[in-house]
Amino acid sequence: MRGHYNTPFSLTHFLTTISETEIEMAKLPFSSIFFFFFVFFNSLSQILSLSSDQPSKTYIFRIDSETKPSIFPTHYNWYTAEFTEETRILHLYDTVFHGFSALLTEQQLASIRDHPSILAVFEDRRRNLHTTRSPQFLGLRNQRGLWSESDYGSDVIIGVFDTGVWPERRSFSDVNLGPIPRRWKGACETGVNFSRRNCNKKLIGARFFSKGHEAGASSSGPMNPINETVEFRSPRDADGHGTHTASTAAGRYAFQASMSGYASGIAKGVAPKARLAVYKVCWKNSGCFDSDILAAFDAAVNDGVDVISISIGGGDGIASPYYLDPIAIGSYGAVSRGVFVSCSGGNDGPSGMSVTNLAPWLTTVGAGTIDRDFPSQVILGNGKKLSGVSLYSGAALKGKMYELVYPGKSGALADSLCMDNSLDPKMVRGKIVVCDRGSNPRVAKGLVVKKAGGVGMILANGISNGEGLVGDAHLLPACAVGADEGDLIKAYISSSSSHPNATATATINFKGTILGIKPAPVLASFSARGPNGLNPEILKPDLIAPGVNILAAWSDAVGPTGLDSDSRRTEFNILSGTSMACPHVSGAAALLKSAHPDWSPAAVRSAMMTTANVFDNRNLIVVDEASGNGSTPYEFGAGHLNLGRAMDPGLVYDITSNGYVNFLCAIGYGPKVIQVITKTPVTCPVRKPSPENLNYPSLVAIFPVTAKGLSSKTFIRTVTNVGPANSVYHLKVESQAKGVTVAVRPSRLVFSESVKKRSFVVTVTAHTRTLELGSNGAVFGSLSWSDGNHVVRSPIVVTQMEPYHRPPNPVDLAGFEFEQGT
Repeated sequence: MRGHYNTPFSLTHFLTTISETEIEMAKLPFSSIFFFFFVFFNSLSQILSLSSDQPSKTYIFRIDSETKPSIFPTHYNWYTAEFTEETRILHLYDTVFHGFSALLTEQQLASIRDHPSILAVFEDRRRNLHTTRSPQFLGLRNQRGLWSESDYGSDVIIGVFDTGVWPERRSFSDVNLGPIPRRWKGACETGVNFSRRNCNKKLIGARFFSKGHEAGASSSGPMNPINETVEFRSPRDADGHGTHTASTAAGRYAFQASMSGYASGIAKGVAPKARLAVYKVCWKNSGCFDSDILAAFDAAVNDGVDVISISIGGGDGIASPYYLDPIAIGSYGAVSRGVFVSCSGGNDGPSGMSVTNLAPWLTTVGAGTIDRDFPSQVILGNGKKLSGVSLYSGAALKGKMYELVYPGKSGALADSLCMDNSLDPKMVRGKIVVCDRGSNPRVAKGLVVKKAGGVGMILANGISNGEGLVGDAHLLPACAVGADEGDLIKAYISSSSSHPNATATATINFKGTILGIKPAPVLASFSARGPNGLNPEILKPDLIAPGVNILAAWSDAVGPTGLDSDSRRTEFNILSGTSMACPHVSGAAALLKSAHPDWSPAAVRSAMMTTANVFDNRNLIVVDEASGNGSTPYEFGAGHLNLGRAMDPGLVYDITSNGYVNFLCAIGYGPKVIQVITKTPVTCPVRKPSPENLNYPSLVAIFPVTAKGLSSKTFIRTVTNVGPANSVYHLKVESQAKGVTVAVRPSRLVFSESVKKRSFVVTVTAHTRTLELGSNGAVFGSLSWSDGNHVVRSPIVVTQMEPYHRPPNPVDLAGFEFEQGT
């Protein structure tokens, strides 16, 4: 039994007291003993209900499971006897995490938070979603390569954490699929408009998690009841996002697919034969709660998934430590059991240090374009033609010129952004309106213009978005243009207004779908960037994948814009975001695990990273859409996913659970704090490890800003040969950074039938007097091993900063603030 603790009530304390008086109790008649226990449990009930009229919040408790008193047959019995009432518990966690979530008042929380068996407690918080031709763009080809070698991912199970699924879509057909893998232990949960018949040999499982969502509370009480007028209390998708991400990862072949004529062709996911299990943790207009996400991790690992795809994140520029991040905690439990976890990096680019989902056991994905576009054109009255993009599919303007106005001339921010009720119908009726991008959704601006009587809209980027364009299925003729074009249009309007007899006019032409666009890929301007705000020694994002204008299946519950007023319905929709990039990597992981079932999640990630492209289809460095300059590892990680090479990477950088534990020890976490993440007790090495020695496929050398003269950083890496047994790899280092030298020993790695692993040492030396860092505070290079057939490439980052590791606190109620996906 554990020692006493200072709370209003302790069952452990009570039981200890009982043991001290059990001899005296034995002398009492049964009726007296019964009365004793009746009084005790009646008092307990009163204690637990003391604060029932106070506002409650949901808290997640990480419990040291090994301290459970033996008198309790299960952890649930223990939790409900010693911590809180049965009716207050929302979720039990026992696979990736040991503990529970419960709805408690502050007084009830205070009564148990210091219990010695509690390793950590944190407030439940809401997170947000990071909101066809792409498989070919990744290098996948029918009847050969990775698709053929993996049988299109046939026996791999992908778990998708999102808004649910619209199961009737062709993308989820099970025609000609073999039997469900025998290891599958999941369920097809029923609910509103969802029965067991909605699951099949493709969609083999579906669950929904709403307790955390519904218990979400503020000081005024519950604020998140499920709105059943727009939502389904079931795995059915009322939002569309989940259907889109699931079909991107593993959608079946769907012929004659398009979104209102755009992107027509054959729609298919990255792993067309992989099985899908859907875990609905996000609810329409309400986000996704940590307690539900953790419950989904627990269920998915128990069910037997091989890959988890989670296009959800948080941040607001604040990186939560891993022991307070339920996605990091849940994914560690999954990865330690061999489950690959892919996460979106976030949409807060082009700001630096905006990337989220930073845990080194996650694969964090940014977004790039593909070689397909949906161009439109703005023709001004002065004859100038400006390029943009659009997915508008209604009646065209047919070349007719309309007066052009910019409400932002008033100086009011709401007017320039075309916010609700900001536009004067007298000013915009019958005209094309210029709206600035930002704040409210892009498609919502068009609706504001339409309601005010406008006939069209030009959506102009600001300096933060640069020339990065995203197509939208607008409700009126509309075209998105870059910041430069937007400035030209506003200058034209301004110059026309200065002439008494001049009127600014314009029209918009729509050009449909164009393939073979160059350059591609281009790094999306919205894609979140490094450096890693929590542990800059680990490069994040890991890589980028297609995430701009992606065609995939869509829910029938909502129109393509997602607006309530959009009555259109479409089988497919085109979306952009790191949410769309993440399932590309999830599907890729399914293919790789099918082709190489013995590979660990770290080996799968390594194969993707070390074979990624850093060049576009012009054979030039991938361009950053926001700046027009070449991208760096801070923007695209190791590069753009290339599945033509990832199937056969030659060498991989593998990482065991012990490697991650040593990393956590290196950043200052103690054994109890690490146990919050790992579930099992750990022991840190006597000699503190270096965080940069985690066997990651990238290297980040951080030098203090106060360093003078020569400074060196040493890395140790180990590679595993997964190619031909008798292989010899030779070194190549690329670095044009002034003031940096890179030395590697040995410079040759020899493998044989008996020698499958080799280690090497990298020493990065900075000459601080001559070191010239780039505009993002770093310089970059690469290290490659080649045997003449394979090229195993790792990015190198050199920077100066003072690394900051937040001191861990095993019981921390600070909570999180999370970013809004765009």
